[in-house]
Formats: sequence, C-alpha cells, structure tokens
Amino acid sequence: MSTSLDTRRDFLKTASLYASTVALSGCARPQRRRLSSASKERPNILWITCEDTSPFLGCYGDSYAITPNIDKLAGQGIMYTRAFATAPVCAPARSCLITGVYATSTGTQHLRSEVKLPQKIKCFPQYLREAGYYCSNNYKKDYNFVDVDVWDESSHEAHWRKRAPGQPFFSVFNFVSTHQGQINGSDEEFLANYGSKLKPQERHDPAGVSLPPYYPDTPFVRKIWARYYDLMTFMDKQVGDLLGQLEADGLADNTIVFFFSDHGMGIPRFKRTLYDTGLHVPLIIRFPQRYRHLAPHQPGRTTARLISFVDFAPTVLSLAGLSVPSTMQGRAFLGPAKRKGREYIFGASSRVDEAYECSRCVRDGRYKYVRNYMRHVPYIQPSEYPDRAEIMQELRRAVGEDELSPAQRRLWEPVKPAEELYDMVVDPHEMENLAGRSERRRILERLRRVLYRWMLQMRDVGLLPEAEMHIRADGSTPYEMARDPGKFPQRRILAAANTVGEEPKNVPKLIRLLDDSDGAVRYWAVIALTGLGSQGEPAADALAERLEDSSPNVRFAAAGALCKLGRCEDALQVLAEGLEDEREETVLHAAREIQGIGMKARPIVAQIKQAQAKCRLPDGTYRNNNHATFIDWALKYALENCRQ
Repeated sequence: MSTSLDTRRDFLKTASLYASTVALSGCARPQRRRLSSASKERPNILWITCEDTSPFLGCYGDSYAITPNIDKLAGQGIMYTRAFATAPVCAPARSCLITGVYATSTGTQHLRSEVKLPQKIKCFPQYLREAGYYCSNNYKKDYNFVDVDVWDESSHEAHWRKRAPGQPFFSVFNFVSTHQGQINGSDEEFLANYGSKLKPQERHDPAGVSLPPYYPDTPFVRKIWARYYDLMTFMDKQVGDLLGQLEADGLADNTIVFFFSDHGMGIPRFKRTLYDTGLHVPLIIRFPQRYRHLAPHQPGRTTARLISFVDFAPTVLSLAGLSVPSTMQGRAFLGPAKRKGREYIFGASSRVDEAYECSRCVRDGRYKYVRNYMRHVPYIQPSEYPDRAEIMQELRRAVGEDELSPAQRRLWEPVKPAEELYDMVVDPHEMENLAGRSERRRILERLRRVLYRWMLQMRDVGLLPEAEMHIRADGSTPYEMARDPGKFPQRRILAAANTVGEEPKNVPKLIRLLDDSDGAVRYWAVIALTGLGSQGEPAADALAERLEDSSPNVRFAAAGALCKLGRCEDALQVLAEGLEDEREETVLHAAREIQGIGMKARPIVAQIKQAQAKCRLPDGTYRNNNHATFIDWALKYALENCRQ
C-alpha cells in the first residue's frame, strides 16, 4: 500500500508540515483608497481556519482531545456551539464564505469547477481593501470560480506583517494538517510526519477512542480515529504559534480573532454528507478589550445562536464598520449591522469529484430535515479519491464481511430515502429517521415548506443538471441565468424534482412529465422513474423515446435507467456518443452513467478507452484538475467493471 494518500491539489503536495495555507481566493481587483483616520481605528481581523475538523476539541467537551491553545482561545473569547457550513465539502463552502452568497445561487455548488460570477457579486475582501484594509491570504485558492487577484498578497508567505505601518488588516491563515489525506500511510510514516512532533503524552491511545454508533469497532478504525486526534493536536500547536506571532507583534489588543473549520471531519459519513457530522463546525471568536463592546457575551461564554457560513462575509464587513451589500444573502451576527438570530440554517450537497449528488437540508434548533433528490444512488458512492483512503477500505471490508450492525449498514444500502427527519436533541447522531412517523408529520411538513421556500428564494441552480446549467448560462452566468424565467422556470422544475420518491402508482404522471417542454422537468421525471427501480418498467417505452432528447442530461439519464431495466442496446450508443461531446461537463455525466451500468458497458469499451485518453496531455498530466480528472476517474471504474 502507498505510504501516503495523494491529495487533489498541488498546495497539499508542496506544503510543509508547519506551512499555513489560505482560506480564500479573489474576485476583481479593487481600487485602493487612501487610509483615513477612521480606517486606522478599525479592528484588525484574523481568520484562523483549518481543514476537515468537527468540534472534537477540548473546549467543546471532548475529554479525549488535547487542544490546549484552542481551549485557551475559547476561554478568552466566545464559543459558538451551533455554527454550520453551507456545504459538506471545501470548494462550495468556501465559495459561500468569500462571497456571502450560497453556492447554489452562484452555480459554484459542484466540486470542482470554474464558474463565472456576475459583476455585481464581489468577494468581501474587495470591500475591505477599498476601505483601506491590507488583506493577505495564506494560501488556499479553492472557490470554484476563476481566481482574479483580490488580495494584497496571496501566497505561502502572505502575512499581516507586510502591511503599511498602522494599516488595519484582514489576514487569513489556513492549516492543512487536519485534511483527510493526512491520516493515511504506514505507522512509521505517520510517526515521522506528525507523531514525532508531539510529546508522548500528547499522542492518542486508540483504546481511548469513543466511536460513534455508525462506525464498527475494529482495531484499524480505532487507529485512524486516534490519528485524527493526533492531527488536531498538531494543528492546535500551529494555532498557538500563530497567536504567539500576533502577541509578539503587539497586535493582540486590537485584533479580533476567528477560529473555525471549513466543514466536518474528512472521513466517511462526515465530509460529503448533510448530517451534522458534515456541516457542524467549531467557531470561536476572541474580542480584545478595546472591542469588547462588539462581543455578544463576556469572555469564556458560549452561545447557541444558529450561525451559517453565509453570515461570515456580512459579519466581517459589519465589524469593520462597513455597509453590507444587498447581494449578500447572509445576516451579520456581530457589529453595527447585526441582525436578529436566524431560525434555520441550510445546507446543500452536489457533485463531489465524479460522484453526482443533489440533496438539500434545513435545520432549526432541534430538528433536521434532509431532502434527497437522487435517492437511487447510495450515501457512499464509488469515487476514486475517497476510495483510496485506508479508512474507506476498512469500512468496505467490514461491509463485505458482514461485520456491521443493522443501524451501521444503513449507510451502505444501494438506495436512500427521499426524506429524512431527525430530532437532534434526542438523536444527535442522526440514526433514527422520523420522516415516516405520523406524530412528527407537522414538523416534517413545516421544515419541508421552509426548505422549499429557501430553494425558491435563493434561485437554486442546482436543480439543473450541471451540463444543462452551463448550457443555459452560455454567454452569461448561472446566477444571472437563474433570474431569467424564460431560461429557468424554477417552480416547474422544483415541482418535478419533488416527484422523486413518489409511489409506483404515479408512473403515469411521470410519463406525462417526460413530454414537458423544459429539459430539466424531463430530467427529473427520468430520475424519479430511475428511483423506482424495476417498478418503473411500465415507463420503459417512454424512456426509450428520451434517448433522442435535445438535452444531453435527459438522454444519458434515460440511457442509464433503460440499461438497468435490461434494455441496453440503443442506450449504449447514446452514452458512447456522449463521450465525444465538446463540453467536459456533458462528458462527465455520460461517463458516470456508463460507470453505473457495470458490466453492461462491455460493448463500448473501445469508446471508453478513447475518451479516457483525451483526459491527459502528452506528458501524462491531466488537462485540468476538475472535469478532465473526474472523467478519467469515472471511466477507470467503468473499465474495471467491464473486466469483472
């Protein structure tokens, strides 16, 4: 086995153990204003972010964790117990952080892609720079839109120390040591890279791990969890070092410090899922004495106020004394522009790498509702990058050898329910789905309505298949396209998406939707029929007619559905032709459908190999780090299926 897990980004290949990397990328270059006396009185703001970290920290009550520096910061600041990412994976979550706009509104919901933003949406550091702030970014750029410099400096060397004397700063440092790729490798390699940097008493004994109920208790699982805690202790030291620099520079007394993670832990059932394990993040904010009036409570207190990533951008602008642009969809929770607390937070899960998904969730102070629009695919899909991880291999081994309890097996079922409802007070691990309980129907219906309204209000472009979104936005942006009713009849499309999960008796209704004038409506009718499995057989002839649909996503989805119903002959040719499309977003959908039909793809192996070869440059590298890479991964799996 490889001694380390390759990550998807060059920054992880080159970062040293103690390097910090940035949390943000930029938009448009701002016009610099002269510093005013007022700007000099504004607070400095420091963001310390880390990767793939849930609130498994000492200050959050985890007695197994060894995080003294973060615990100290919490004792000096305010600890938020209900802070949530808007997506369970980095790029769409960070897209929301930097713009204050949900990724499902800008079209940046897929990991990864390069989406164009409209001119009216700016990255919030641009407003800070216009107001005289020095903005540094150390160093990550991963926001799903084309990176245009918005920082004074964005590099591994970026630092507040490069600002003009007396200039207020906004600085971001992102620590990658807790990224999911770091938990893998041999014991010797992990010890050399991380364990040796910790004192013996700082290393975590696997025997002391308290495993969640959805994980099997095996020695290897315990070892991986212990490694994760070691990484958090390592990251805690990095936090302490950076705070020490702030203190040494005499800046601690006029700098507001944020500490948070980009989403939940980088292991199965955490990252990539809409459970709290994927969305719930630690958030600590420390206010120096001179800005204590901006704090909601005294130091050392906690607050259960619901906080969403979409709130961070307006909050930073508010703390800096700046107005909040009307384009921002969040609400400031600190500073002069502070608004009342929110009742709900929302999350969205879309394509990650080559694995398509479309789920949305809403959570209030007690209940979580999840709507799965692609219930025909499992919670954990085959996917090249996570499948390399040793923890995934161990879990798949446990599944194959039937070592899981009934509750643990649910995550590995071939399909998932259309709706999920959890009582987060009684069931914080989200193990018991209450969606079918008559006594919880009113709660279910309330949250269903809230989610529906949010999707409409935010103009959720994730209702369009990815290729269709780009086709309709050609010459514009997904954000602007979604505000054109002629291009995006959202209510009709959402109504069609909500047919996913309907009973077999509604097949005639779905067949009628296959003839709708809008391609996205037809697409969701196909997906709803696919979710019925063999019970969708009465629609087979209608699906066959969709093989000539004008929308490529409809053609490919219909082809995949027909293959699963045993009618592959004509469908295979449609999928093979899809591999030749000029749009990589279109090719990826065809490739993933081919992967999903398994050995039935054998007649088009030659076309699969030809398409795979197009993914790489003459030197063997990928044409790009998003769709070309993911097409190759999907087709690699497809070829493996055909060899079985």
